[in-house]
Amino acid sequence: MDMLWNGWGDPDRAAPLPGTVTALLRDLLGVTPRETPSVRPDEVALPAGPLTAEALRALRAAVGDRAGRVRTDAEARLRHTRGKSTPDLLRMRAGDAADAPAAVVLPESHDEVLAVLRACATHGVALVPFGGGTSVVGGLAPEGRRPFAALDLRHMNRLLALDRVSRTATLQAGLRAPEAEALLAAEGYTLGHFPQSYEWATLGGFAATRSSGQASAGYGRFDEMVLGLTLATPEGTLDTGRAPRSAAGPDLRQLLLGSEGAFGVITSVTVRVRPRPRARRHEGWRFDSFEAGATALRRLAQDGPRPTVLRLSDETETLIGLAQPDAIGASPDRPAAGCLAVVGFEGTEEGIARRREEAAAVLRDAGGTFAGDEPGERWARGRFDAPYLRDALLDAGALAETLETAAYWSRLPGLYAAVRDALTGTLTEAGTPPLVMCHISHVYENGASLYFTVVSAQGEDAVAHWTRAKHAANEAILTAGGTITHHHAVGTDHRDWYVREAGALAIDALRAVKRRLDPAGLLNPGVLLPGASSGGPSAAGTPVAAPAAGEQSGSGDHADRCPPAP
Repeated sequence: MDMLWNGWGDPDRAAPLPGTVTALLRDLLGVTPRETPSVRPDEVALPAGPLTAEALRALRAAVGDRAGRVRTDAEARLRHTRGKSTPDLLRMRAGDAADAPAAVVLPESHDEVLAVLRACATHGVALVPFGGGTSVVGGLAPEGRRPFAALDLRHMNRLLALDRVSRTATLQAGLRAPEAEALLAAEGYTLGHFPQSYEWATLGGFAATRSSGQASAGYGRFDEMVLGLTLATPEGTLDTGRAPRSAAGPDLRQLLLGSEGAFGVITSVTVRVRPRPRARRHEGWRFDSFEAGATALRRLAQDGPRPTVLRLSDETETLIGLAQPDAIGASPDRPAAGCLAVVGFEGTEEGIARRREEAAAVLRDAGGTFAGDEPGERWARGRFDAPYLRDALLDAGALAETLETAAYWSRLPGLYAAVRDALTGTLTEAGTPPLVMCHISHVYENGASLYFTVVSAQGEDAVAHWTRAKHAANEAILTAGGTITHHHAVGTDHRDWYVREAGALAIDALRAVKRRLDPAGLLNPGVLLPGASSGGPSAAGTPVAAPAAGEQSGSGDHADRCPPAP
């Protein structure tokens, strides 16, 4: 199944907002229904496909001239246009498909990917690797006037090898996460990676964006799971990962993880797997304040016992009920104060009981009150539903979007306040006071992530409206000492701030890598690294300032990991 062309996921799972939520949006935020409905797919004007007949013949030959492996029909092009950020969806709903690929190519093997890259190099066609299409940072909208094709890896979906002794699995990059889990489960294993994009995203996308899943406290981030990967580039193949750790020079895996298709196409990954847990348990805890809850999470992250799932909603997110999407508007007796933490455990029944008891002692000592299993189990049941809520909010005329960052524990309170103030101030000044919510969902010994959800009225130009707020938040993140992205990736949305975070010399070093692996600049132009005509350091390393709030960053297209999350 393909995702909804102008929304998230399975159309059959879409649901309207409860009346209580619609009334809250109207009374609290001034949200009014949309005046014009979304366009139908047949009303979207696609740009003319600019590929030459010679280029199309070369692409077809690269995938063995099999029927349906190079598609230029309107439906395929439309479904491979941009990603799933709120600006992406607003543009699609308005009928703007200016970033549609000229063709969609569907290879079956690493060798076919190499052949496609050679064909693109010969005919000057740019190429955008396409996994699940879940990017929310502009990662699927290349810049420049060069015609481009989307490289859809869905047919590269096999389990290639399983090493039971070493507990590793090698899987093709086009596997969607549920398919990968099913293949591993049949052998008694799990990857343990469950981001909110889980139902649609692919393993290659996880690696290319340094994805982080909702059970990261127990299983780690995806980049920590990757032991090796294979990369197809216009200049040949890179294979990395002969051993779990090595002192043989810099670790090339770390260079390729997070490269977002700019250096090459990840065609397979070798990952650490673990035995499937026999039991899972999720529970809720309440804290008087976000600060108190964050202190409790820090103690567990630093001194243990570390649960498998560990997340904390601030006061606003707890009050609204976003940690439990199916409960929004349905629980008028929800307590009006405090913060909800969700704590989850996996393993054997005996192991879970022991860790729960030890963690409970820490949480109580930090001021937590046990809220029972229901809040945690309700979160677990609905953890992949929040993106559908975002679609319903857009249908109702609201603007709903997310952003995320991370910092060391000592900087987290200042970062939280700075980003919240930037979003609130910018949107209020524009006449649309927002609801700003936040949670911690990924913890480390030395720091944690912050994930913000923003809801407001759309304003006259919703895309420009959000762009100003997003730029203000980006500035606040860098000023307060956070990273511009923790798990959504760079794309084009974060690129100019990533340039400032990394520094001119680092960007020039990455450009040198790209020149060697992709000398014609075919792969995902403008994503991750600025092009010659974009912002960021020049080829000589001279810094170029990021655009001011309200200006467009690069192409202004916003596009992996998660829309509004619980």
